Amino acid sequence: MPSSKQYNVNADTCRWAIFAALAAAYFLVYFHRLSLSVVADTLVEEFATSAGVIGLLGSVYFYCYAVMQLPAGLLADSVGPRKTVAFSLMIAALGSVLFGFSPNLETAFIGRILVGFGAAMVFIPTMKILSQWFRPREFAFMAGILNAVGGVGVMAATWVLAVMTMHLGWRVSFEIIGGVTLVVVLANWLIVRDRPESAGLPPLIAETGAAAAAGPKISLIQGVRQVLSNRYFWPVALWFFFDCGIFFGFGALWSGPYLMQVYGFSREETGALLSMIAWGMIIGSPLLGAASDKWLKSRKKPFILCAAGLMVVLLALYLHSGFSKPALYLIFFMFSVCSSAIVVIGFTITKELFPVAIAGTSVGMVNLFPFLGGAVYMPLLGRILDAYAGMKTGADAMEGYSTMLMFLLVSAGAALVCALFMKETMPPDK
Repeated sequence: MPSSKQYNVNADTCRWAIFAALAAAYFLVYFHRLSLSVVADTLVEEFATSAGVIGLLGSVYFYCYAVMQLPAGLLADSVGPRKTVAFSLMIAALGSVLFGFSPNLETAFIGRILVGFGAAMVFIPTMKILSQWFRPREFAFMAGILNAVGGVGVMAATWVLAVMTMHLGWRVSFEIIGGVTLVVVLANWLIVRDRPESAGLPPLIAETGAAAAAGPKISLIQGVRQVLSNRYFWPVALWFFFDCGIFFGFGALWSGPYLMQVYGFSREETGALLSMIAWGMIIGSPLLGAASDKWLKSRKKPFILCAAGLMVVLLALYLHSGFSKPALYLIFFMFSVCSSAIVVIGFTITKELFPVAIAGTSVGMVNLFPFLGGAVYMPLLGRILDAYAGMKTGADAMEGYSTMLMFLLVSAGAALVCALFMKETMPPDK
């Protein structure tokens, strides 16, 4: 009979292999998400269409992603997270290949819709699998590493894909991406297991003495009701709305025009500065996870600190428009840490609020709110800027952006209030 030490070695080897396979899948989620950014101008020429139509082609991914969050959670809880990841990623792979072969714009839209639906059902099942393979005090750190891998996917989708399209063309590049995605599907099917018991290992929950297992089966309707009726779910959900509204609205859309119109930076200089958003995810996500698990030993404190930090960043931008370039590098790095890297703790606290049996449902429901925030804030910030007639010429750019930054500052204050009302879910020391 194998010894306890042998079991631990086998469990560690198994869970790290599982994490690597799931991380590769999550890398591709971000890669697919931003993959049109470097070929948009080429697509306009290829399909003889307008920039607005190609913009719609890019946004299809986000609509599909938002629509599938609740179904993704329900499938993870009912069908099983491993099957959900493998099946959905296969859809994304087929969509990418179809997009590469698309003879017309209509087929390209179908391809991107498939990519969006497929990529949407990877993150939530992944979080559920990690909750079974990693101890409660390791979970936030592992979620942080996963988010950092997403940040690497952001950079690869711009740099690597740009090199590929330069040498191979955009069609062959997307066909190769689809092929690589199929390889990752196979790796996940062969390596990933939903829980240690499926790999012939003792359950990690029993080993750590954490809350006992998932308990009795909970139906899908019961799970949804249990999530919506929990008063501690709503501060987290509303925090996601405000925080990610700020991140998507400013960080992912209007920060570029802000830097070019207010500071007069070139497109290349602006791109270099905004790369700090990816670096903030890559570096900040595991650091915040470790801080929550090991140093602060709290889920609530990182929320409060980051919400306050985000207010400081936005206040600085509102009060002063003459920062040096090194200062702006630091500001945008901190902006990313406080608004993007922190989301890993948001999903962790959501997972810990509910039984493991409805982990997918709870995370899927809360994951609606980040995309709702982005959907509201992106056009809303545009309307704020449109209120200033001189924005197009840059005549009163600072006035328009000052109003926008004030609105974002108030939103960050609302996120801080939500953080103060959150429940501390960090498991007690044993």
